[in-house]
Amino acid sequence: MTAADTEVLAIPLPPQTPRRLTPGRTPGDLVFRHGTRAIGVLVLVITGSIGLFLGLQSVPTLRHYGLSFFTETDWQPERDVLGIAAVLLGTVEVAVVALAIAFPLALASALFITEYAPPRLRATLVSLVDLMAAVPSIIWGLWGFFLVQPHALHVARFLHTYLGWIPFFDVGTDPRAAAWAQTRYTASVFVAAIAVAMMVLPMACAVMRGVFAQAPAGEREAALALGGTRWGAIRAVVLPFGQGGVIGGTMLALGRALGETIAVVLIISPAFEPEGAGPRDRHRDHLRPHRRPVRRGVDRASCRRC
Repeated sequence: MTAADTEVLAIPLPPQTPRRLTPGRTPGDLVFRHGTRAIGVLVLVITGSIGLFLGLQSVPTLRHYGLSFFTETDWQPERDVLGIAAVLLGTVEVAVVALAIAFPLALASALFITEYAPPRLRATLVSLVDLMAAVPSIIWGLWGFFLVQPHALHVARFLHTYLGWIPFFDVGTDPRAAAWAQTRYTASVFVAAIAVAMMVLPMACAVMRGVFAQAPAGEREAALALGGTRWGAIRAVVLPFGQGGVIGGTMLALGRALGETIAVVLIISPAFEPEGAGPRDRHRDHLRPHRRPVRRGVDRASCRRC
């Protein structure tokens, strides 16, 4: 090795630092990125504004009635007595029963469409589920009022007879009476929850099906190659992967069930009267749905004018 080679080796090398890569973004990418970010921020701002507006509008009411507004069961504006405890409890009852009916049906439907349905039939089933989700609330309410009520009458009486200790199925009458009140069973929480369940079922099923369809095919095929059954592959791959979709679809269904009004109005009427409201029943505090007549055909006022 010569002296020149020694001098070359003695020259200190610059430190080895990783080179930073800056991917170039086209103007279209920048517009899309900032546009989607602005839309997301706008949605949050609108949602927060709605909550702020409702909170400000409720300040005079809460200042006048206090916390009793949430615990009072009577709604008598002429006596300056207002409370939403009965309405809140009735809303939760209908939503919980509807979700108990819709969740297993939505999960089973989503699994059948993605895992068991023939490929030729799969597109048709997906279209039917999407079509059910597009049906207006008034149609489901009329369906429950004219079709479900007559057929669910005896089912509601059976549930009240043997499960009447649960507030969901108690309608405040004697199910073993010789002349039992049929109208009280047709206006029960159970019948209203059936209509609401049919409304929220397609929404939850669509969300679950979309997530189940994205399950990794490699892991699914690996589970089958190791000797697992189709149900075993579903339990080991599809359900764990789609857990977020199941929770998201259930929360969306619960939100719609809590906010549904017209279907409940047509079936059960908007009044939930606590059985403990009377002086003889002060010890009872669960809800008894109160039936209000729903006008059919020609209005009485119009008949008078005729």
